[in-house]
Parts: sequence; C-alpha cells; structure tokens
Amino acid sequence: MSTAQPTGVVVPEVDGRTSTSALGRGVVADALRAVDPVGARGAESSTDWRHDYLQHFRRLVEAGLPSRDAALTIARDGLASLHTRMRFRPEPGAAEEPLDAAFKGGAPLSTATVAGSGKVRRELVVPYRGRRLRGPELDRQLDTWVAGGVIERSCADAVRTVAANPDWLALPGRRVAVLGAGAEMGPVTALLSWGADVVAVDLPRPAIWQRLIGTAERYGGRLHVPVAADAGGDLDQRAGADLLHDLGRIAEWLAGLDGDLVLGNYVYADGALNVRVATAVDALTVWLRERRPDLALAFLATPTDVFAVPADAVDEAGRRYREAAGIGRIRRPLRVLSAGRLLHRNYPPGIYPGVNDSLVPQQGPNYALAKRLQRWRAAEARAAGVPVSLTVAPATRTRSVVRNRLLAAAFAGAHRFGIEVFEPATSNTLMAALLVHDLHAGRPEHEHPWQDEAYAAAHGGLWRQPYSARSALGIAVLLGIGAARG
Repeated sequence: MSTAQPTGVVVPEVDGRTSTSALGRGVVADALRAVDPVGARGAESSTDWRHDYLQHFRRLVEAGLPSRDAALTIARDGLASLHTRMRFRPEPGAAEEPLDAAFKGGAPLSTATVAGSGKVRRELVVPYRGRRLRGPELDRQLDTWVAGGVIERSCADAVRTVAANPDWLALPGRRVAVLGAGAEMGPVTALLSWGADVVAVDLPRPAIWQRLIGTAERYGGRLHVPVAADAGGDLDQRAGADLLHDLGRIAEWLAGLDGDLVLGNYVYADGALNVRVATAVDALTVWLRERRPDLALAFLATPTDVFAVPADAVDEAGRRYREAAGIGRIRRPLRVLSAGRLLHRNYPPGIYPGVNDSLVPQQGPNYALAKRLQRWRAAEARAAGVPVSLTVAPATRTRSVVRNRLLAAAFAGAHRFGIEVFEPATSNTLMAALLVHDLHAGRPEHEHPWQDEAYAAAHGGLWRQPYSARSALGIAVLLGIGAARG
C-alpha cells in the first residue's frame, strides 16, 4: 500500500490509496471469469495476495489448456481488464484519467543516429564460459544443452538455422526498436555487432546513453536515438524519453520511422513500477498496431513462471526422478523432515501437457503480472496475424537478480538439480539469434498458444528436472550459501 501520488501511467487509487494487490486480484479475476468463474471468485476473495497469487497465476494457465479459445479468452480479458483499470496522471495533484490520455501531445522528438565504425560480424558467435562458440563447437554445445535438458531441441534447431544463414544477422530492411535498451537481457549489443539498425528507447539518464553510444561506436550497426528537438549539449545529455510520462511523444516518434519496425519489449523495473512500465509498453503496442501494419513484436518470457510443457519433457523429468542420484538418494527423509514440502516430483506421470510451475515467491506478484501481460499480448497478437517472437529465456545472472540474496544463493546451488544459470552475454546472444530466426524463418503454426510458448524455449533445465522448482528452492539456497562461503 502507498499514499504517494506518482505521475504518468499509474496504478489506480481506491479510497485514496494505490494497491497493486487489488489491481492484481482484479485483473486475474477478470481474466478467469468467462472461462473459470470459480477460479475468478477465488482470486477476488484472496486476503493475502502476496502469498496466494502463486496458485491463481497457475490457474490462469490450467484454465486455458482445454482449448485455444479458452486460452485466448483469458489473454484478451486480462489485457482488457488491465487497460480499463490502469490510469494516467499528467502532473502531481491532478485527477486520474483513462490510460488513453497518456497519448496526448507533447513536444515532438527528433532522431540522432550513431553509425558504428567497427567491423560487422558475419558469423554467429556465442560467448560462453570464456570461449567464443562458432561452427562445430557451437553445434556440440547445443547438443550438450539439449542432452542436459537445458534447452528444447527446437531452440537448438533454430540457432543452427541462423548460424547457417549469416546474412540474416543484420536484419536488412528492418529496424528493431528496443524498449529498455539499457537492460542486461536486451539484444542491443548483439544486433549492433551484426550490423543491424537498432532504435533505442530508455530513460533520459546520461549514464545509460554513454554506455549505449559507446557500444554503437564500437560495432558496425546504427543506433537511432530519440532526442528533444530543442535540447543542447552532448548526445548523452539529450537522449532518451520516459515511457511512463512521454508515451505520446515516443509513440509519434516510432510511428514516423522508416523501414519495417520490430517492437521489442525488454523493460524491467522493481515492484509496482514494473507493472506501470509494462502497462505503458502494452498501451504503446496497441497504439502502434493501429498505425503500422508492418509492426512485429518481440518479447522474452521468464522461465520462473507457469508454462504448459510437452509430453517428452514430462517423461524425461519422470525418468530423472526415478533415477535420481545425489540429493535424490535422501529425498525420502528430506520429505519426512519437511512435512512433505521438499523435493516434489515436477509432474504427475502420464498427464499431458504437463504444467511446470516455477514461480519464485521472492520475485513477487507484480513481476508475475508484468510478465504474464507480455505473454497475453503475444498470444492475442499472434492470433490476430501479427508476427510475434516470444522466447522463454534462461535464468541469467543479471544485476537485478543477484541483488536478491536468496535468489543469488539459489542460482549458485541450482546446478545440483540440473539447472544451468547463464551469464548475460550468453543469454543476450542466444536470444538475439532466436529473434533473427523468428523474423526471417517465422515460427511453425500450432493448435494452441501453450505450444507457441514452448517452441524454442531455453528454460535452463527447469522444465526437465526431476523436482518442482519451489520444492527444491530451499535446498538450492542452502547449497548455494555453502558454496559461496567455501
């Protein structure tokens, strides 16, 4: 709860207070209502959303499994609820307005372009543990990841297709607008190194732009930057725009850019701010779709969420459960000592598709809502015929994650359970390569949205390990703390 009055895109006030818990309960209930009215009532009646959201976000997936229509109804109704509930406050003390008010006027932005002087890379090279994987060595590592259950085979196949078509890397004829251009998980560095045209949107903070401009100058692509038309000084002092407050200016600027546009959503913020900026990006997406028929969308899904997974993942996790060594040898006494809370099997056998529930309580309901919003938009847009690249990215040691001591410790101990946590440079390059694949080769047609999400997933092993994520989390934390001390 908060009594502060932020401006821009805001969580609505109820009785003079803002509550992201009330927002989350309402949006989840509205998403479920037509398909699962009992689940909707359960979400609405929650009195401890911080804890209860775990079961309700799982239900959002389970309720959509019976049919494509059910899944799309949940997505569309959830999106509509969020857009109806969220508000825009133009200045401190002003009344809240509907979300569409965020697109009112403002001084136009102009474009500054930084052309790199570096050599364009015409080969897919993936940095990994101090090595630079290319050709046969990259092939072998992809095989190792597939055999270890770290990525899906369709992911390895897509990366190989890009490696075999290096002319794709520069994305000729396209511009990729990277929202949250300074984010660690964004594709800016990889795309610029491949000679692509990158449109960068991030906050007007000189430190962000110094780094982005330096990256652009070092590589062979071109970086297009929004600047205030009447601003003076060096580019890093003039660049940037705030999605929460400058949505109208950013929208008009992006609408006027030449070339086919890819809108990439890589924004992240802490707490309630994450919901606000995710909503701003989604509102921008809707606005641009109405004005740019060439628009394609790109997202990264977090592996710490709930996904339906294919039968072979369920079967492999079951085999690993039966054959578990190491920690698995003492799982029975651990389960007795923990009153059944530790080391549950990942899936009940023989039920397909399986439901992988890797939601992490430490990340909280605001993070879950912001990421689910992206999945809903991807499903809705794909059904409407919009080209969409949404890929499940692996757990990655980003600064935002390792700041949380429990998550950092869990990551340090995750390898004991067959989970690989990636370094940012590896994740960035792989995810950028998958984006290139989707924009050139497209994705296969699937009967159900869950299959679209499972395609080319790089979940880091969470889908194929023997134990459910939360039932192994505590042990991973203890092992990780021990490793750090050692």
